[in-house]
Parts: sequence; structure tokens; C-alpha cells
Amino acid sequence: MEQKKPNILWIISDQHRAQALGINGDPNLHTPNLDRLALTGVNLEGAVGGFPLCCPFRGSMLSGRYPHKCVPGHEYQLPPSQKTIAHVMNENGYDTCYIGKWHLDGFKESTGRAALHVVPPERRGGFKHWTGYENNNSQWDCWVHGGEGENAFQYRLPGYETDCLTDLMLEYLDQKAEDQEPFFAVLSVQPPHNPYVAPEKYMKRHTPGTVQFRENVPNIPSVRKQAARDLAGYYAMIENLDDNVGRIIRKLEETDMLFHTHIQFFSDHGDMHGSHGQTNKTSPYEESIRVPFIISGEKPMGYDNRGCGNYGNVPLNHVDIAPTTLGLCGIPKPDWMEGTDYSYLRLCANPKPETVPDSAYIQSVIPTGHAHSVDKAWRGVITTDGYKYVCFENMPWLMFNLNEDPYEQMNLAHNTLYRKKLVELNDKVRAWAEKTEDDFLVPVIELL
Repeated sequence: MEQKKPNILWIISDQHRAQALGINGDPNLHTPNLDRLALTGVNLEGAVGGFPLCCPFRGSMLSGRYPHKCVPGHEYQLPPSQKTIAHVMNENGYDTCYIGKWHLDGFKESTGRAALHVVPPERRGGFKHWTGYENNNSQWDCWVHGGEGENAFQYRLPGYETDCLTDLMLEYLDQKAEDQEPFFAVLSVQPPHNPYVAPEKYMKRHTPGTVQFRENVPNIPSVRKQAARDLAGYYAMIENLDDNVGRIIRKLEETDMLFHTHIQFFSDHGDMHGSHGQTNKTSPYEESIRVPFIISGEKPMGYDNRGCGNYGNVPLNHVDIAPTTLGLCGIPKPDWMEGTDYSYLRLCANPKPETVPDSAYIQSVIPTGHAHSVDKAWRGVITTDGYKYVCFENMPWLMFNLNEDPYEQMNLAHNTLYRKKLVELNDKVRAWAEKTEDDFLVPVIELL
């Protein structure tokens, strides 16, 4: 009897930094359902959002291509001709479904409200079923649309965004349990993206006065006041999300699909929340670039009721998500995908590929113009031996030994003592730029 194909479920949060999970050590919140997925699966603590901004990350997530070749900046459109992982899954007998935030149709907020913009069917990435919105930023006033022709629809969700989008995913899972068709489904919610608000029962658990800051939030009253206020809502939003993840896990258990569904939980980028005096994203610092990434659910070969472990030095990047997902299903990645298949980390019996990257290539290709961050193009690498290096065009900027300095408080980029390491890391950036055909002007640095 032919073995049934495994299902795939992506659960994507927005602006959710890796540090903001109970299992990853944040003392401010409780995330029992996400912690459970991590403990029974793989927790990739080294994962990064290689371009810490919604649109570029999402384009790379779906296409397996780097942002400068796909979606290079904020409010840029995913090229309609660009194939996505949904096309590959369709070709391999999967039903494909996308629910929630899209942010890949290039709508400009300056021309109106993106929440009401209708993404035409031919620009929905090849998904057979699509119920979503372009962008929203208003969790209690969220509109979704989908269908086409006489079956087109658009309506306002009746409650809080994460709760209602989860309701839609639960309905889809009920349908798949009934027809038993293998599926690739995506639930993409905007929380914990600002504005930092959640239902009352979550908000009342957190107040600004009880927030514990990360060590790199400067003792500047204005910075700490805003960070405390924002973080109280941020943690409430994450706990609401965690409860909804629990609802999904229970549905998969009730329908006997949990151990035949690879659940991948991740975010597009993090949130600075006052670290280094900054807010939001687009910075190369850890709070912005590092994202949660968990693979759980499906029992791999050799499964013994334990997870496969934590991986703090595996530099999984946005371009690796699609190839890794295909690998979990035994589907080879197409030639147009540039990323690495890390499915061997979850499929414990699978051999490790002969070559895997020793670093992740990180970028800000087209700056956003957003305040309180870094409004300048940059490139960099995060390495498996625990270093981070970032440069502007023709100029080194940052270098940190994350093993000794996880809060990035000592910049080594302009310290002669570390010149040899600087040259080594700068050469890695140049190699990545050449490999990915990125025309960024990498600095020329020589040993003294």
C-alpha cells in the first residue's frame, strides 16, 4: 500500500522576534503550546529573517529566491511570473491553501488602505484556495477577500484577527480530515506586529511596570517608557497566538492528522523594542534579524517521543524555507530555488547533505524610510561559528562575536586586534554577493 503523503502546515506570525518565546528564555510570557511543539520537534534557534522586513521576506519564503532577485523592498510586488512553492506542491498532488496576510501585491499605503485592496487571483502565488488581505495593521478591523468571478467575496472578520483567521484554518482542516487529500496550508497572522493590542484577557496579564528588558535596552527614560508600553501589548498578542496554536494542535489531534502533518512555525522578522535605542525592524541586530523557527508534528523515522533537538548554529534563512518544506515531503527543489534543504534536521534518519552553508546572507536591499531604525542599505553574514558582520557600501559597519557578546554591546569592526576576522567575514559577504548576483559594493579590506 502506497504511503500517504505528509501534510504541511505553515503558521506565520509577523514581527515576532525569536527571543520572545518561553522556551527561548523570555521571562515575560508563557507560550506552552509553542514550547510543546519545540520540545517534540526541532527548535532552530539560529534561524534568521535574512531581510528583516515583511514584503522581501515573504517573497523569498514563497519563491526560495533572494530579495534582490524577487521582492527587493517595502510594498514591492511579487512578480506575477514568479513561481512559488505552491506551484510545486500543486504539481505533486497537494491541495494548497493560504489564509491571512499576503503583503506581496505591491499596494502603496499612500494611495489608500491596503486592508481593502483586492489581490487578483492571478497574483495569489498559485494557491488553489486563498482567503487573505494585502496588509492591515488594525487587528480589530480586519477584512479578508478571495474567490473570483461570481464566487468572489470580501468581508470584515467578526472579531480579533488571530482568533478569526484561526477559525478559518480550523474549518479548512475539518474539510481535509473528511476528504483525506494531502495539503499544504498556510496561516499567516499579523500579530504581534504593531499596534500592540490583544483581547482583554491577555492584555490584563501584562503591564508596562512588570516588563523585564533585555540587557541592551539603554537606560534612557523615553526609550524605556515606549518599550515597556509596547512590550506589554506585544507579549499579550503572543500569548493569544500561542492559544490559537493550541487550538490548531487539538484539531489535528482530534482528526488524527497531527502525526502526519509537518507543522512549521516561524516569523518574517523580529522587533527591536528599545534594544540599542531602536524600534521595529530593518536593523541587522539580533532582536530584528533572529526569528523563531520550529518544525514539529509529523513523527520522523526513529521518533522516540522526543524532539530532534535545538540547533543554535544552523543559519536557516528565508530562502531555505521552501526547499526545506519540499524536502519534508520528499520533493526535490526546482532549479529556480536558491535555498538549502534543511529537512534532514527533522527527518532524523535522513543523511546530512554533503555541503551546507557556513553562514546566512543577510540584507537590506531597498531601505524603507521608516524612522527609529536603519535607513540605509546594508549586507552581512551570520556564521555557524557565532560571528556577525555587517557593512554599508564600501564601508565596514558592525562585527560581533555572539558567543561572548549575545547582546551585541562591543562592536569589533573597527578594532585592529580583530582585523584578520574582519577580512575573513568581509570576504564571505563578497562571496555571497557574487554567488547570488548581488551588485552591492562590498568594501575592499586588506590585512594591515
